[in-house]
Amino acid sequence: MFREMRRIKNKMSDADALQLLVDGEHGTLGTISANGFPYTVIVNYVVYNGKIYFHSAKDGHKIDNINSNTKVSFSVVGEFEVIKSTFTTKYRSVTLFGNAKVISNNKTILYEFIKKYSDGFLSEGEKYIEESSDIPVLVEIEILHITGKERV
Repeated sequence: MFREMRRIKNKMSDADALQLLVDGEHGTLGTISANGFPYTVIVNYVVYNGKIYFHSAKDGHKIDNINSNTKVSFSVVGEFEVIKSTFTTKYRSVTLFGNAKVISNNKTILYEFIKKYSDGFLSEGEKYIEESSDIPVLVEIEILHITGKERV
């Protein structure tokens, strides 16, 4: 169903690929628009119980795309450095394919965002989640295939 890597010597272990995904700060989400064109957007995300979660406005291009076609791709770049003298690049990246769906508000997932992106403000974040009337939409990605690639 999914292609194997062409340059297998650059393949990361599954454990290292998952760790890069967990440690990443932002990722690029790829969806398919109704007109057949791909649409990509940068999102903040968390990994929780082996799935990816990101938050979104209730309406918009990516939500429309996910509601009409659940198949998505997601990429994270960890390390990236151009080595000019040798005409090459050092990098670590992960790309995955999965199925996305909008889920109901989940305070546990929102708290995971606070822990990842605002860890010095856990009590304030918990209070914010409890008191907020404008909780964003959450999207869950079930990972079907993941590949990590590196040249370090």
